[in-house]
Amino acid sequence: MIRVIAGAFRGRRLKMVPGPLVRPMPAKLKEALFNIIKDKVKGASVLDGFAGTGSIGIEALSRGAEKAAFIDEYYPAIKIIKVNLNKCEAENRARVIHKEFNRAIIQLAKEKVGFDLIFLDPPYKLLEERNPLKVIKKRNILKKGGLVILRHFFKTIPDQKYFSLMRTVTIGDDTLSFFQ
Repeated sequence: MIRVIAGAFRGRRLKMVPGPLVRPMPAKLKEALFNIIKDKVKGASVLDGFAGTGSIGIEALSRGAEKAAFIDEYYPAIKIIKVNLNKCEAENRARVIHKEFNRAIIQLAKEKVGFDLIFLDPPYKLLEERNPLKVIKKRNILKKGGLVILRHFFKTIPDQKYFSLMRTVTIGDDTLSFFQ
């Protein structure tokens, strides 16, 4: 079970996507993440890439983010994100995009949409095949002074030629890398 940790939706239980294809962020890791970025969330425009259940974007909305976009190409995840947004009555501050990540970023760039915080939690294997940081940099959707936070397997070293690595936090097998 996933819960919203803090803010306006605190304690709300979020539905999980059935099956092994979606791995929600563990509560300890999510708490560490939001302790680090707490000063950047209020009023922010947030992108939850590879959103799964949508719990990261919803947590950001709960803590005062102005709006959030959720991207996932797995249809069962899209359905769960919409259910979870409805549970929190946050649909009016959210946009759910059912597309492959790179195509969704290209679409957002064409619309001239920018984000203060971009959360990426791709399937670990995808990081070996493609680099989501590259398309974010190429399409220029990160606002000046914004952060990209990438969750990855602790043994994986993300490509650092597109953004400056500011910090890493490892809990168990998961690492959060903060890029600017």
